[in-house]
Amino acid sequence: MTIRRLLDETAGLAADYLEGIPQRRVGWSADVDELRSSLGGPLPEAPVEPSKVISQLAAAVAPGLVASPGGRYFGFVIGGALPVALAADWLTSAWDQNAGLYVCGPSAAVAEEVAGAWTAELLGLPDGVSFGFVTGCQMAHVTALAAARQRVFARVDWDVNERGLIGAPAVRVVVGAERHATVDRALRFLGFGTGCVAAVEADAQGRIVPDRLRETLADGAGPTIVCAQAGNVNTGSFDPLEEIADITQETGAWLHIDGAFGLWAAASPKLRHLVAGAERADSWATDAHKWLNVPYDSGIAFCAHPEAQQAAMSVRANYLIHADPGGPRDELDWNPEFSRRARGFPVYAAIRSLGRAGVAELVERSCAHARRFGEVLGAVPNIEVLNDVVLNQVLVRFLDEAGDHDARTRAVIKAVQDDGTCWLSGTTWHGMGAMRLSVSNWATTSEDVEGSLEAILRAAADAEPARR
Repeated sequence: MTIRRLLDETAGLAADYLEGIPQRRVGWSADVDELRSSLGGPLPEAPVEPSKVISQLAAAVAPGLVASPGGRYFGFVIGGALPVALAADWLTSAWDQNAGLYVCGPSAAVAEEVAGAWTAELLGLPDGVSFGFVTGCQMAHVTALAAARQRVFARVDWDVNERGLIGAPAVRVVVGAERHATVDRALRFLGFGTGCVAAVEADAQGRIVPDRLRETLADGAGPTIVCAQAGNVNTGSFDPLEEIADITQETGAWLHIDGAFGLWAAASPKLRHLVAGAERADSWATDAHKWLNVPYDSGIAFCAHPEAQQAAMSVRANYLIHADPGGPRDELDWNPEFSRRARGFPVYAAIRSLGRAGVAELVERSCAHARRFGEVLGAVPNIEVLNDVVLNQVLVRFLDEAGDHDARTRAVIKAVQDDGTCWLSGTTWHGMGAMRLSVSNWATTSEDVEGSLEAILRAAADAEPARR
């Protein structure tokens, strides 16, 4: 079989799947034993014709696929894939460039250089910030906080690259009580440990309380990193970034912002006020596979101090062909990987296709859908919206006359998931069970929202206590 025929058949299977999403249930239909049975078996002893492998693979995985590329998936902050970004990602695999060194793929290096600069501009970051394309916000935190580690140790004359962390001065990392778990995980990866973390009180929406941050920073000295948040994963709320920037600048602390999805509010003239002060940070982490809607995996770490990011990430070896200083971009100077796919191509294609206006419209449309969920559900007796819907996150609680609100909320969530019209997830917010809706997919339409609302309200009615 020729490559063209194999790829044509594969493209047909992909198109069939995507075109069929509006008619299929959003959740999976097979359990783990069924999937193990269809995908498993003994190690193949002989070659199998490629076309047969692909067709059998597509059939075997179909019952276990989640229709997250479609417009009725609200379970986590998972964007779909814009068609142009998907097409560019296919080409990325076909081109198969090693995006580590310029010499391994000059076009990949330049596309990443351009896409990174465009993204920084969309997010309102300062001119000249450095950036590294990574797998997602988790590794963006690792990359950015490695740069922070480099800088805060240098200020106390400790060369962390040479001397490591054994015997190093203690570093304080000040975070909000409602930070995302990936921040703590990044700190573990970097060898800081959880003992260095000081958690600052957050308000009812999950935002850092500035006075508590000021008190915490005053109660100690030495190298300090502050981690703020643009977009709480439950409420969508934003830390008061302007005040936090003032406080950290007074103390000389490094300010890092977790903007996995919320930082994209900067791309919208209507929502930009939410991230006021973010441009004053020292580093930022975000995802492109969330609100920019490029395929997985695609995160970006930005740094206002390029020399610190490069010192933390770069590597030299005598067998490599490095670009001359001031010349082309070697990608491995800015991220933790040697060999990786050329993530810049899909980001380039998405931004080139949407333009500034299209990115803003995508973000604003998602937030309008979230507000619609909040308005309709919040108007129904015995349904409570727990958060101020400022972005794309909606927290919903279903009240029970007997007082077992958590049980009723869990029952509604399960009923909606089983129904298949849409898929959403549960969470715990300030000790309360809640349904969480996250709207971040380019494909979500008003019809998707209204159909999903009907499914949620139907499930809520079925979960009413029998005495009512």
